[in-house]
Amino acid sequence: MLNLCLAAALLGGAPARAALLPDEENTIKVFKDVSLSVVYVTNIAVGQNVFMDEMAVPQGTGSGFVWDREGHIVTNFHVVRGGDAFLVTLKDQTQIEAKVVGVEPRKDIAVLKLVKGSDKLQPVQLGHSETLQVGQKTLAIGNPFGLDNTVTTGIVSALGRQVVGIGGVTIHDMVQTDAAINPGNSGGPLLDSAGQLIGMNTMIYSQSGGSSGIGFAVPVTFIRRIVPQLIKYGRTIQPGVGVVILPDQQKYQLLGDIDGVVVRDVSPGGPAAKAGVRGIRRDATGRHRLGDIIVGIDAKLIKDYDDLYNTLDSFKVGHKVTLKTLRDGKKRSYPIELVNID
Repeated sequence: MLNLCLAAALLGGAPARAALLPDEENTIKVFKDVSLSVVYVTNIAVGQNVFMDEMAVPQGTGSGFVWDREGHIVTNFHVVRGGDAFLVTLKDQTQIEAKVVGVEPRKDIAVLKLVKGSDKLQPVQLGHSETLQVGQKTLAIGNPFGLDNTVTTGIVSALGRQVVGIGGVTIHDMVQTDAAINPGNSGGPLLDSAGQLIGMNTMIYSQSGGSSGIGFAVPVTFIRRIVPQLIKYGRTIQPGVGVVILPDQQKYQLLGDIDGVVVRDVSPGGPAAKAGVRGIRRDATGRHRLGDIIVGIDAKLIKDYDDLYNTLDSFKVGHKVTLKTLRDGKKRSYPIELVNID
């Protein structure tokens, strides 16, 4: 018996389309719906040639997604780092210049804004990363190796991953996925089967530089909180206690491998100063003397700056905490109301 395709050809008709599986239909629908929200970001450096002529040189590319119809584009900080100008390419290949609105390196998030409006902007739909389950379907859309409008699928491989980001601190609660993520996918959306944003594809673990089935996305929980702040203020609202700390490297050189964060200076009039926290000071002989070493906030132990940043980041401005320190070998506790720090 002739197969259907051959029979159709002999009869002069179009080959019959094979029935699609439900999962295939879902992938196709999500891609059609969301690919309009995904953009291609080109990072451009402006320099001079040997004749002192100004020239623009593309120095990197990545992905991004449309946040709103006002022209805000969300991507990774490392996609825009070091750029002097940026070009955003929409799905229909329309290219629009963009400027940086704000960045948060510690979460590897950046916001661009198109310099002119467009009626082709389709904002991505925001989902929730708090309710994700290991094993549920994921889709990544982006521009790996410059190949735009690429979709890959996989599952949530793990939740709550802690990965050191480009900002030098650990990004908590990262979503791990085996959906293929390659260079150029950075800044693109990680989606669930409903086509809603659950994270922003950010990094891979790979010795070859290509996908090895271990990719990480900044959870949409952070994106929901940080992006509106970057749009409104150009920076994030970061709660703090009003101290300047000694960098970890200097702490290790001075004191060795000890736990805690050394207070270098205390901001005059800040909550730490009012509570009585002390920084490094000179004694009557002119020698430097340590003040407080922060070792805890409430029930959380603080071993280094990474711990301090991520612990404070879990609170909001106005929250009251108990700052725990060591001074001259004695434990101290200070009730402190967190304030916004620049």
